This record gives sequence, structure tokens and C-alpha cells, in this order.
Amino acid sequence: MTTPEADPSATSTSPQNSVNPGVASHPPAQHTLPKPTGDRGYFDDALCDAERMLKYAAEIGIEVDPATRNDILNARLEAARGWTPDTAARLLNALTWLAARLKPVTAESLKAYHADTRATVKTYLRIAIILACFIVPVSVASFVSSALAAGLAQDITQANDLAVKLRAQLGPAALPPAPNAPVTPGPNYPVGVNQAEVIAELQQYASTIRVIYDRSKKLNLLVLHSERTPFADEIKRDSETARDVHFEVTPGVPNFYDDRDRLTATYQQVRNYAQILITDSSVCYGAVGACLLPVLYALLGTCAYLLRTFEDQMGSRTFTPSVANSARFVVAAIGGAVVGLFNNFNISQQASLSPLALAFLVGYAVDVFFAFLEGLLKAFSKSTTPSPSPPPTTVHNPLPH
Repeated sequence: MTTPEADPSATSTSPQNSVNPGVASHPPAQHTLPKPTGDRGYFDDALCDAERMLKYAAEIGIEVDPATRNDILNARLEAARGWTPDTAARLLNALTWLAARLKPVTAESLKAYHADTRATVKTYLRIAIILACFIVPVSVASFVSSALAAGLAQDITQANDLAVKLRAQLGPAALPPAPNAPVTPGPNYPVGVNQAEVIAELQQYASTIRVIYDRSKKLNLLVLHSERTPFADEIKRDSETARDVHFEVTPGVPNFYDDRDRLTATYQQVRNYAQILITDSSVCYGAVGACLLPVLYALLGTCAYLLRTFEDQMGSRTFTPSVANSARFVVAAIGGAVVGLFNNFNISQQASLSPLALAFLVGYAVDVFFAFLEGLLKAFSKSTTPSPSPPPTTVHNPLPH
């Protein structure tokens, strides 16, 4: 009994094509999406976002559609084998449903919430600390210099009044007697002079000069010793004697004229010294207060706004890093510079805001300030636009029939 030879076509595992015999037919292949070229693909990132949002919905007790939840879970199981169009479409549909359900919370905000956001807070705090380190001492120096300048102006007015009053009461100093004239035992004062009153006025005159001198030295310190202090060398060499000679009344007041003229000579130098310092401080701190401090206060207001917004958004998990925050600093600086051009702003008949306070508010609420400017611009444009003239009326003459 002979065994027939095995037909190779009979033992082949490839099925025959019924249309074209001899050509093997293959099962339909399942198409997959191209593999991403980067470290993570688009659909991998979308899957992470969907899982993050699904987890957040479970944490806060938001009910999720079972089909949406299953699509996300199945996408995680099938992601290792490769993304198919059907799996990707179901994942995107589930992500869209979750985004609409959890709004305003987004996948980016949840990612920022779980990421290390200390760098953002440190940046805002660093800017605020740097601004405060400059604003606080300059503001204090500006306020102190303004107070000293105002006090010096009042003291100079008071000293001028005393100098005029003493001159009117005592008159000019008596001339030295002639060689053959009889010598009087004391100075010859005008008739009706109250010596006790004159002594009190001389004491007040000397005290006012000392106050002007001491305040002027403090003001000179704030303007970085821009002026030379009179009598400084003499007082440094012999403090007690020099101060008594220039700023004190002679004990017992033996001669009103000598004390008055000596104090007046001292006062003229001290007054000139004080008036120059008042001018220097008004120029220096006036420029800083009008041009620089409003800009810095506006930037500080922006830092306060960003920190407060960051705290609120982190609590509601809606914070997303944005490059618009850097632009907000620039806009706030521009708004602060504009505010520095004005002196004060009246809110009502009883209340008003200083430029520095308004600059801080501008930095905190930049949008409100520029909306106000746009409203002013529209008001000006409406007032300058001429009203359209009515169209000319035409008279139709009836045609003769």
C-alpha cells in the first residue's frame, strides 16, 4: 500500500483566497495611531489629565457618568498596547465631559495644584520684600523731611517776629559815648521798656534759634549732608563755650542790645542754612515722591493682588501659571507713573486720596483704573465729536398737469 506524498499546499496554515486561488488571505489588521516621537504623546498627556480630573471628582463627591469613567479606565489598560482611534475618541469625549462638569477647575489647574508651587510664591514674596526694603526707608525719610521742613518754616516765622519785636522795642543800639561825655552806669533803654518782657523775649528768641539749628542738622542728615553746618568747627573744638556764645543769653542779661545783636547775627546764618536745606529736601524728596514712589507703590499693590489671587485660586484649585502676570507689573508701573502726575484725588467732599495711596490701589486693581481711563477717553471723544447736521430738506414742486 503506497502512501501518497504529502501535498505542501494541504499542510499550509495560510488559508486560500477564494477569489484568487494560491494567494494567502490575512485577517483584517487593527489600525493603531502612530507612536509619538516625544517623551510623552498627546494622548498620554490627555489620559493623565483625565485621570487627574476623575480623581478630583471622586475626592469632592461629584458624580461621574459610569460610561465616562469606564472609558478612562479602559484607555489606561489599552494605552500600553497602543492607541487605537476608537480608544482615543472615547478618551477625548470623556475628557470633554469632565471639563464641562468640573468647570472652572481644569486639568492645568489641578496639575499646578499638585506641582511644587513654592517657586511662584517665592517670586512674588521676593519682589514684595525688595520693594518694601526700598519703599519703607524712602517713605519714612520723605515723611520726616516734610515734617522737619514744615516745622522749620514755622520756627523761622516765629523767630522773624521776635527779631522785629525786639528791634521795635529797644530800637538801635546806643552809640559809644563821646570822649568828654559823662559815663552812665548802665545802658540807656528807651522809655517804657518792660525789662522782664524783653528778657522773656530774648530767652524765647535764643530757644527758637537753637530749635532751628538742631532741626536743620537733622534735615541735613536726610539730604546726605549736602550743606556745611555753620559753627560746627567751633562747637567741635569747644562745645560748651561756642554754644553759649552763639545760642545762649548772657547770664543776668546785663545788656539787652548786646544779646539781641549777637543772637541776631547767629540767627541770620542759621536761617540761611535752614532755608537752603528746606529747598534741597523739597527738590530731592519731592522728585522721589512724585516720580518714583508712585511706581513702586503700584508694583507693591500688584504683588499684593497676585498673592491674594494665588491664595484664593489655590484654595479653589483654579490656579494656572500665566505669563500675563509679568505684563501686569509693567501695566501697574505705567499706571503708577500716571498717578504721580497728580497731586491728590477727591473721592467726596470730605475724603481724598494721596497719590501714593491711589498708586497702591492702581497696582492692586489695574483693570479698574484703565477702565476708568477708557471711560474718560470716550467722554472726551464724545464731547469733541461734532453732532451730525440734519439732512437738507428738499421742496418738491408739483408738476403742472
